Amino acid sequence: MKIKISADSTADLSEEMLQQYNVATMPLHVSLGENDYLDGVNIKPEDIYKYYAETKKLPKSGARSTEEYKEFFETLLKEENDAVVHFCISAEMSASFANAELAAKAFSNVFVVDSRQLSTGIGLLVLDACDMVKCGLTAHQIYDRAMARRDESKSSFIVDTLEFLYKGGRCSALAYLGANLLSIKPCLEVKNGLIGVESKPMGRYRRCVAKYCENIRQKITNPDPTRVFVTHTKMDEGLAEEVIATVKSWGIFNEILETTAGCTVTTHCGANTIGILYLNDGPQTTPTPSKE
Repeated sequence: MKIKISADSTADLSEEMLQQYNVATMPLHVSLGENDYLDGVNIKPEDIYKYYAETKKLPKSGARSTEEYKEFFETLLKEENDAVVHFCISAEMSASFANAELAAKAFSNVFVVDSRQLSTGIGLLVLDACDMVKCGLTAHQIYDRAMARRDESKSSFIVDTLEFLYKGGRCSALAYLGANLLSIKPCLEVKNGLIGVESKPMGRYRRCVAKYCENIRQKITNPDPTRVFVTHTKMDEGLAEEVIATVKSWGIFNEILETTAGCTVTTHCGANTIGILYLNDGPQTTPTPSKE
């Protein structure tokens, strides 16, 4: 059986990873003023920085419609795939999952996963699904495995400034002013499908990033050592490399994957945002394939 793994563009996998793992992507809508674009297709994070610098306005992101998802799944199945397992950004953050799930009802062999994550928190589940395709699991088994693991995909970021969150209406003017006065660098974490503030370290950003790394290390209690993501927006020189070196020094993960966050994270958080994303449900045994 030939199974295709696909994901919303919000999984933030690099072009090299998409090709290596043969993952199809569904780009979400991004609007700059009256102009509509597709995430990662004809708009990149650099375009967002430029647009904001010129207008002081943020773009708006939008889910693909049910009809668009239906056409996407039809195309994948016409490519001689027997089944599709598709991963969406958290249903609490976007209408993507609801639209994709409704579209999937037109097929008996399309399975849609509400990742309850964003960015490479989704990517971790996607790459695990690709590994399971190679192990010979059925689409049902891959779907069930993803649903069982999704809450152990740990997604968090540290943000240098609340400017983009404030401009996007995701924090109050008082919180924005207070963060600036106290040099607070918020750590954002996904819990129960929603993103919220986990901690508020204060001081110079480089020092706060070091604190963030220490905090993450303490939270890694039962890691799956297969891989970890270090995902970031545009960073000050050398800072991403420092975080990668720190993660490497832990000696926990077999593979450290660096990716640049796409338009969604960039729109919400701005430059100098970085996160360490991993699975915390322990080493996984190779599952036994079963027939559909």
